[in-house]
Amino acid sequence: MTRDRRDGPPRGTVRRALEWLFVNRSTGRITIGQFPNWSLALFIVAAVLAWLLPVLSASSGFAGTPASVVASALGRAAGLVATGAISWWGLEELFLGVNPMRRLLGAVVLAVVVGGAVAAILG
Repeated sequence: MTRDRRDGPPRGTVRRALEWLFVNRSTGRITIGQFPNWSLALFIVAAVLAWLLPVLSASSGFAGTPASVVASALGRAAGLVATGAISWWGLEELFLGVNPMRRLLGAVVLAVVVGGAVAAILG
């Protein structure tokens, strides 16, 4: 008996592919996220501060004051910390990820960071 191509992949092929992508090689369990993930937590905190500090300094009655300048500078510094933290996280996932999906995600994040840096440099 022959299989018709319209029947789709052989039974179990998709399951094997998903297991290959998501199964932790050391534990045999599916791994999507792991805690603690300090570099990702640092990125989230720094990114929120990088967004919030300039907004607060511009929207409050402090525009043009030294407090506004300090808040803006701290916002830029938080942005640099956020970029460094997400880059570190991407490198960790790319080289130390427990499954291919995590490694792929690390590569994608690094590509986005590098692309953003190149775009910022080129104007």
